[in-house]
Amino acid sequence: MADEKKCFVVMGFGEKTDYKTSRVLDLDKTYKHIIKKAVEEAGLECVRADEIPHSGTIDVPMYEQLLDADLVVADLSTSNLNAAYELGIRHALKPHTTIVIAEEQFSSPFDVNHIVIRKYRHDGKALDIDVVERFRGELKKAIQEIMSRSQTDSPVYTFLKPLNPPVRGSTEGTIQPPAAAESSAAKTTAQPENAALAVLMDQVHKAKANKDFLKAKSLLETVREIAPRESYVVQQLALVTYKSKHPDERKALEEARGILEQLDPLRSNDAETLGLWGAIHKRMFEISKERKQLDAAIFAYEKGYRLLGDYYNAINWAFLLNVRASLSQPADAIADFILARRTRADVLEICKKKLESLKESAETGAERYWLLATMAEAAIGLGDEPGSAQYLDQATKVAPESWMPDSTNEQLSKLRGYLADSPLRHLAA
Repeated sequence: MADEKKCFVVMGFGEKTDYKTSRVLDLDKTYKHIIKKAVEEAGLECVRADEIPHSGTIDVPMYEQLLDADLVVADLSTSNLNAAYELGIRHALKPHTTIVIAEEQFSSPFDVNHIVIRKYRHDGKALDIDVVERFRGELKKAIQEIMSRSQTDSPVYTFLKPLNPPVRGSTEGTIQPPAAAESSAAKTTAQPENAALAVLMDQVHKAKANKDFLKAKSLLETVREIAPRESYVVQQLALVTYKSKHPDERKALEEARGILEQLDPLRSNDAETLGLWGAIHKRMFEISKERKQLDAAIFAYEKGYRLLGDYYNAINWAFLLNVRASLSQPADAIADFILARRTRADVLEICKKKLESLKESAETGAERYWLLATMAEAAIGLGDEPGSAQYLDQATKVAPESWMPDSTNEQLSKLRGYLADSPLRHLAA
């Protein structure tokens, strides 16, 4: 319908790391199962930035939506700075019809105590159906109430009175410069609109599932041109680039490293960025045997573990400590060996807590597998072979992909080799 009111949703897309809790939240699930359905049930058209067909970058249509949308729903989960910035713009442009939501463990880095933030529970990469239905109903009711009145909800217009919202000036009667007119016409005739980001990302996920990493890379390069500020896109592009091993593994890794540098990994507090930086340098070390590559990987994994308590970074850091021990003099080797053991004991506790809070469903199968597989590796590093076998058996039963146990068994085999060459034997001697 031409007169249907429109809601613009401000939030990240894909999987995002919550810096405060180190959890990875699938924001696409929040959007599809809660926000979009609540908005549509309230009688509005719902659109997120990645669903807007456009030419060039996302900036122009994004600003247009922040000004023109009848309603804006902003999800600040994971303390997403882009979402917070866009919310600020909306508050500056419109005195009312803005709703702010966030995952219940959200801890704002900004002073937003005077803003109403509606909270919901997110279980990581899955959502509890009861939580979804309850909060969707609450959000629908809030939308209907807000749209039925014009009460100010922007702090800008609350505290700066009187203040009138901006109105776009008319361009009618202006003369467009010939060069600009020609450029505009050329764009209209020569450049088709880019597909919506949501469609492109769906194609990326399918290509990755089929292990067609070159196709996924090509699609992500297009996505990055449209949304250059999205860290998730950069992370995924780096991932599929090194997995493609094209034109060869070394060059693919070097290219992936260059892509990831855009996120400044040495200063990053993002577990995914640090994990990818570590993985890239770990593989570069395996190829080159250069100590600087090993040190770069250890730095990234240690930071991801110590700063964020991330089990993926932690278990890989422990593994590389054993690798470094195999290259070191006895005193340093013993220090690394013991530190690796202590880290694995911590990893077991981290994983146990995450498993306890993880809902059992098809959507959480992959995460459940990696938690159990990580526990199996940690147990081996602590000399508990029976415990490791038990965790590995549980992991295999929930593995959504057949390659997962193969990858884990390969890693465990490597670890056993390093453990067999324990530097602690020097203490016994």
